[in-house]
Parts: sequence; C-alpha cells; structure tokens
Amino acid sequence: MIEIDVHAHLAPIHGPGLVGLPGVEWSGADSRLVLDGHVIGMKDLFYPERLVRWMDLNNIQRSLVSIPPPLYRQGLDQDHALQWVTYVNDAMQMTCAQYPGRLDALFYMPLEHVALLETLMARYAAGGFHGVALAAGGHPDIVYSRPEYEPLWGFLHRQESFVFIHPGTCGDSRLAPFYLENLVGNPYETGVAASHLVMADVPRRFSGVRFCLAHAGGVFPCLCGRLERGFLTRRPGVDVDKLEAPSKAARRFYVDGIAHSEAALTLARETFGADHILYGSDWPFPMGLKDPGVH
Repeated sequence: MIEIDVHAHLAPIHGPGLVGLPGVEWSGADSRLVLDGHVIGMKDLFYPERLVRWMDLNNIQRSLVSIPPPLYRQGLDQDHALQWVTYVNDAMQMTCAQYPGRLDALFYMPLEHVALLETLMARYAAGGFHGVALAAGGHPDIVYSRPEYEPLWGFLHRQESFVFIHPGTCGDSRLAPFYLENLVGNPYETGVAASHLVMADVPRRFSGVRFCLAHAGGVFPCLCGRLERGFLTRRPGVDVDKLEAPSKAARRFYVDGIAHSEAALTLARETFGADHILYGSDWPFPMGLKDPGVH
C-alpha cells in the first residue's frame, strides 16, 4: 500500500462555473477544453474516476491533486486571474469531495499577482484543502526570494501547510525545439525556485511550511554543492552571518521521487534525506510514473 501520492493532476470541470469565463471553452460532448486558444489534450484530466481507478490498481490510498500547468494561465491580468483561480479552486474542492479519503485538493495561488495573495490566504484558511500548489516560475514576477512573499510564508508557516511547488512554463526560447521546455525547462525552473528560497533563508525562518518540490527537486540537487561553496567562500550577496548553509536548508525540503534515473534518485536521497522522498506519479502525464515500481 502506498499511503499517498503527492503529485497528481486533474482539470476540474464544473459546467455551470465555466459559463461566461473569458478565454474558456468547454464541450462536454467531445471532452474538449480550450484555454486561451490552447486545447488541453490530456482527456484523463477531466475524469477523476479514472484517477481513482488507477489508484485502486496500484494500491494507492490517497492522492493530493493539483491543477496542471496549462491551467495556470499566467498571462491573465489580476481581475481575470482572481476569477479563474476562484473557479478552479472551488471546482477542485467539489471534485475531490466526491471521493472522500481518496482525493484531497491543493489550493492554487498565482504568485505573479502579489495583490491577490491576501484574499486567497483568507479563502484557503476557510478550510477544505489539504495544502497549497504554487508555480515554480513561468512569469518574470515570480521570484521566490521577493520580500513581498514574506506575509505568505508567514501565513503558511502558521497554518503548517504542505506546499507543492511545480514548474509552469519556461520563457527561454532556446528550449522550444525537441520538447526541451519540459525536459530541461521544468527541472530548471524548480531548481531556481528552490535556490531562491534557500538563499533567502525561507525554509529555516518559516519552518512550519512543508515545501515539496516536484520532479525530485529538479536541478536543485545538482546545484546544492555549488550553492554551499558560494556560502562557504562568502560570495557577493550571500549573507553567511544570517543564512543557513544550503546543505542544511536542503534537508528541510520534501520532494517526489520522479527522477527518471537511479543516479538522480540517489543524489536526491543524499541531498534531501531518504525520509523526505515521497511518492509522486504526475498522473496522467507521460513524463510521470504510472508504474509505482519505476523511477
């Protein structure tokens, strides 16, 4: 029995709630969701019963469910972003409530809109969610060391929240060919986010937050030694008198085990600690692990 899958995705469909949302088209007849002109092609995202059936086949008790990156819609302005995340969070809660004890919803917050965070914190505090999902990047305003995020970290610390950090899009045009935006950009974005958290001393100062990084921490395990070297040699901007050593800060993170190689998974264990490697499937995406016995 696998007690929990921390990395599963659904695109919650609540027909009445979708009506009138700008940039959104849903056709139930052919299970077709279009967001801002982009067709969401992974139809398993729309059917939570398929996820539960797969969980049953693989002896997985519970899944923490978050929206996938195509639903982040990080190009929306502030007002439309609030309208959209209100829909997806409400719809995700309703979807997971149909499967009590099996599916638990993560509350999505768009970090690119700092002005919305206070409102969203209040809605999250109202209850019904089992943690928070954040985009690692995908927008130039998302820099995890920003002082404007301090109230959010403080709130999540007091809530003792599980916070799942998942890459969004990567703005590097060089990664457009060969699916590199996903293959290279995703782990890069997660590594950048984790590095900013560590160098801003967020995991130590807000130790009540259980940060969990997608994809075995992305490139962060490879970078951790270099960050440590910069700390030990007092590189410019690294405040060693206030900062926890990166190698120690890394042990505060949790990660899923989607490493795709034994060597990468071994490095993740050495970086974060074996007891901080959690099962994640990335359901239903092909870059995930639909067989719990593989990396």
